[in-house]
Amino acid sequence: MTIVRALRALFMVTILFGAPGVALTQAPAPQALAGGEEIVETAPVTLDGRELFQVRGIQAYPAKMRAETVSARILDLARDRSFDPATIDTVGAGQIVWIGAEGRRVIRIHDLDGEVEGVDRFTLAELYATKVRQSIGAYREARSHGALVNAAWRAGAATVAALLAFFVVQLLRRAVNRWETRTSQKVKSVSIGSFEVVGAHHIWAVLRAALRVGFAFGAAMLVVLYLQYVLGLFPWTWSAAHQLNGWVLAPIQYFGRGLLAMIPDLIFLLILVLVTRYMLQIVKSFFDSVGRGSITLKSFYPEWAGPTHDLVRVGVVAFSLVLAYPHIPGASSEAFKGVSIFMGAILSLGSTGVISNIIAGYTMVYRRAFKEGDLIQIENVIGFVTKIRLQVTHLRTAKNEEVVVPNVKILNSEVTNFSTLASKDGLIFHTTVGIGYETPWRQVEAMLVEAADRTPGLLKEPKPFVRQRALGDFAVTYEINAYCSTPNQWILRYSELHANILDVFNEHNVQIMTPAYEGDPEKPKVVPREEWFLPPAQKRGEGKP
Repeated sequence: MTIVRALRALFMVTILFGAPGVALTQAPAPQALAGGEEIVETAPVTLDGRELFQVRGIQAYPAKMRAETVSARILDLARDRSFDPATIDTVGAGQIVWIGAEGRRVIRIHDLDGEVEGVDRFTLAELYATKVRQSIGAYREARSHGALVNAAWRAGAATVAALLAFFVVQLLRRAVNRWETRTSQKVKSVSIGSFEVVGAHHIWAVLRAALRVGFAFGAAMLVVLYLQYVLGLFPWTWSAAHQLNGWVLAPIQYFGRGLLAMIPDLIFLLILVLVTRYMLQIVKSFFDSVGRGSITLKSFYPEWAGPTHDLVRVGVVAFSLVLAYPHIPGASSEAFKGVSIFMGAILSLGSTGVISNIIAGYTMVYRRAFKEGDLIQIENVIGFVTKIRLQVTHLRTAKNEEVVVPNVKILNSEVTNFSTLASKDGLIFHTTVGIGYETPWRQVEAMLVEAADRTPGLLKEPKPFVRQRALGDFAVTYEINAYCSTPNQWILRYSELHANILDVFNEHNVQIMTPAYEGDPEKPKVVPREEWFLPPAQKRGEGKP
């Protein structure tokens, strides 16, 4: 597992500097002539992945093509065991100097080649010839039997040493894990008075992450050094050893240089995050105190604390994002701007209804139309408010059904709140009955008041009262009104009130003529007292026999 972590952490190695003793391979840079008037493109001549010298080119014969041709010629000479590299020499021919031997030419040197290096063509040719002779000798020596056996032994020893090093790293990691378990409870929070500045779990998380990064860094360094050393032992992998930085570390170093350039912005962002975080904690603590009533604000109700906290939090975060945007890495790039515009367009098109419901939710909160626990009516739905969310409001009906109503619908509808004034003035329960004209209205009013007095849960003060709603074609419509301070039991109260109305009217032998009346029946439609508890009806308080 340590090796796997090391490979994962390979991309975190050498951000500020490369591996020890390894030079970063870079593409050849254009060179300028002595006068600085012209930029000359050059390319490296290589053998076994090692650069011998640079050559220039012209438009018709580019430097890269020329370098590849010269490299191929030197490789052919090195592979030919019958060729003696000591015979390589320089031969002048007019305005050029040839490097080669036994009729096999390697490269010709012009005056322009000398201008690039700042020497004459003869001196440059001697230097190139020496490099060619040495490189061919080194090529053959590296592939000799003794050199290969020595490289194999050294590679085996390096492998054993690397395995032992990884084993030691694994032991150290386990020891540190045991130390973490023993000391994790000893880390204390950083506090100022009762205000916690940095929590203990945050401190321990940073410490644990630093230890893991340290182990990963060490393991990654072992992997890089091992690969570079072993690959550098064999001539066939010299090129891979020299290019290891370019394959793995060069991109990371490029990232590291960019990261270094972004350090001021990253420090600003870090400070901004910390400041924003503590601002949010202060805001939350303040509005929690307002919601509990510990802090009182004039004309500000405690139930506004939660929604106002959400709005202020969004404002603080939005302001922080505005400050942070110019310092975000890549914020000025066209790709970042394009993605931002695209995401903004998607959100604006897809969240119209969501935003409308959120705005409606906040509007309802500040209008104080209702709160959780209130009994309300929205269109044909009557229920208790169980949850008020940003987008929807949850109602629980008398039949224990949950109704979810979009806030925008509530905002555009009439809302009847049965609980707002009930605790102070009492909610007026009311119901209507139709009684014939032959019954004195005073008697009817007295019977309705008596029925209300018999109903438990209805207030005695203020006293119930009766209104004559209409003089109909066949009956007078009476409405009994009684005050109640517990609207949450409205179904039970109405049922008991209706039952008492039936009892009182039957006791006084008065016929209720609603919902319709067409003529006087032969016998009044009343229930005599002796029939009130016909089986299986039972008197209240009586159990089954």
